[in-house]
Amino acid sequence: MALSYKTRKRLSFLILLVGLPVYVLVAVAVVNLFDRPPIWLELAVYVALGIAWALPFKAVFKGIGRADPDAPPEE
Repeated sequence: MALSYKTRKRLSFLILLVGLPVYVLVAVAVVNLFDRPPIWLELAVYVALGIAWALPFKAVFKGIGRADPDAPPEE
């Protein structure tokens, strides 16, 4: 079932405003469970986690910056 443009836009705002900060806190907490690794390894882990969070939501974010395709044309 495809989501409408309005639903995807609202869901993307929810993900960015609530989900992303929670994900950042969880990622930092998980990395802090271990002794501090070298800075290059820590950076690599954060970059990988930063990419990994967005992959499941690719379909939600796709096309959000464009005009609403379901809206009636303006004159």
